[in-house]
Amino acid sequence: MRWRGERQSSNIEDRRGMSRGGMAVGGGLGGLLIIVLALLFGADPRQFLEQVPNSGQVPGQQSSRPVNPEEEELKQFVAVVLASTEDVWSEQFRQLGRQYREPTLQLFTDRAESACGVAGSSVGPFYCPGDQKIYIDLSFFRELKTRFQAPGDFAQAYVIAHEVGHHVQNLLGTMDEVNSMRGRVSERQNNDLSVRVELQADFYAGVWAHYAERRGVVEPGDFEEALGAASAVGDDRLQRQTQGYVVPDSFTHGSSQQRVQWFRRGFESGDVRQGNTFTTNF
Repeated sequence: MRWRGERQSSNIEDRRGMSRGGMAVGGGLGGLLIIVLALLFGADPRQFLEQVPNSGQVPGQQSSRPVNPEEEELKQFVAVVLASTEDVWSEQFRQLGRQYREPTLQLFTDRAESACGVAGSSVGPFYCPGDQKIYIDLSFFRELKTRFQAPGDFAQAYVIAHEVGHHVQNLLGTMDEVNSMRGRVSERQNNDLSVRVELQADFYAGVWAHYAERRGVVEPGDFEEALGAASAVGDDRLQRQTQGYVVPDSFTHGSSQQRVQWFRRGFESGDVRQGNTFTTNF
């Protein structure tokens, strides 16, 4: 991905190495993988954040860790990708006759305090509609490469673009519509709604990639990296890895095939109007 020298977003809130008083959350990734699957790419975190076991950190304890040059470069990369999404979605919203409100992306270490609750880094990146912020611990990108076997900078860009996709849903009112339905449907139907929300965010990530390619950002192999990341976090693949079998009715993000399909549709069309996952029969 060609990103060096490109504009960096000013909407980065760097809280790495900071920890405030309050409930300490977190724990090992192995023990919390189910929560990772639920929140990995932006399901409504208010349902899960307060359920994470206490990591044993003393409330009010301060934490910090040295920031290395590799992380500083990664921060710059994140800022460039976020700026690119700002450019793309500002134009898309203009064409819809609306104004795009740019989200803030907070970088944190170990734990973050959001309007949706307190989260440990083990929940992975997430978007909080309450404060319109995206939260990312940069250590997640190492997990993306090693645990989920999805290397490459465009795979990382896909993660950011997916979370921005949830912000787009929030601005367009999709999240409010879905949340208004949740209390009136069964658990299975709630899971289906979650899948459709996530697949639409994958589609929006593909729309961003479509216009990023037009701007000369995408290099050969980048599209395949994004597809690899989308496939790696499919519910079927993750369930097979963690429990040895697949339960489609419990899916909350969609299968690997579905996630790849909707990202590809966004990438190939670049047309926001083709991303209505809620009227599609799976």
